[in-house]
Amino acid sequence: MITIKSAREIETMAAAGRILADTLALIASRVEPGVSTEQLDDLAEEYIRSHPGARPSFKGLYDFPKSLCTSLNNEIVHGIPSAARILQDGDILSVDCGVCLEGLHADSATTVPVGEVTPEAERLLRVTRGALDAGISAAVLGNHVGDIGHAVQNTAESAGYSVVRDLVGHGIGTSFHEEPQIPNYGQPKRGPRLVAGMTLAIEPMVNAGGHEIKTLNDRWTIVTADGSISAHFEHTVVIDARGTRILTGALQEATEGVDGCWAESRPSNHA
Repeated sequence: MITIKSAREIETMAAAGRILADTLALIASRVEPGVSTEQLDDLAEEYIRSHPGARPSFKGLYDFPKSLCTSLNNEIVHGIPSAARILQDGDILSVDCGVCLEGLHADSATTVPVGEVTPEAERLLRVTRGALDAGISAAVLGNHVGDIGHAVQNTAESAGYSVVRDLVGHGIGTSFHEEPQIPNYGQPKRGPRLVAGMTLAIEPMVNAGGHEIKTLNDRWTIVTADGSISAHFEHTVVIDARGTRILTGALQEATEGVDGCWAESRPSNHA
């Protein structure tokens, strides 16, 4: 069931989103060769818990053991932080995190270059971030879930990349994963209609190679089947009559030219 959030719930999620944005900004500032992913996880948990009433959403969710998901290079999502995972020059690191405040969640992710990365990696990050921007621009009152997926897919595939099809974005609120599912592909005007008060986690996962995936033996880490690199960006947004409000904005603005955390958008004209 899709839940519509009250004004109070939205403001609580926005407060969680600000903590989350600051957490990811802090983590991004500490990403450098020689740092372990466990060090980053410890830093994130400490920072989140320093805010009264806030806790990491991921820790214990479906028995996940850490506060961050840290996924390197060909790892798409759900990488488990470890003291043995040391960042190397040229890596790309996807960092996914959630914050729960007063029983409501926010979810966001970014992919960060470690030291000097290849032009291929730089381009993948740029295109994936653009896919998130496109998805957010399509997430407006009167559009449908399919409009979001179509915008993400078109951005990624036009650049020669593929979108992961077996993992999706999602509704979010009192439960971390709520309806509706938000695939990163689709057809305009298909799926549930977007109405005011819906809160969505939009999260393009884009591979340099094919879209096929596999899960490692730890039963968490999901990687590209062909070994190609992958990037992941995500924001939690709320559908509003004034446009798309980005509840986790601040790490970087989700759309070029956005004033604060609002992306002014109009429904698409696709038939």
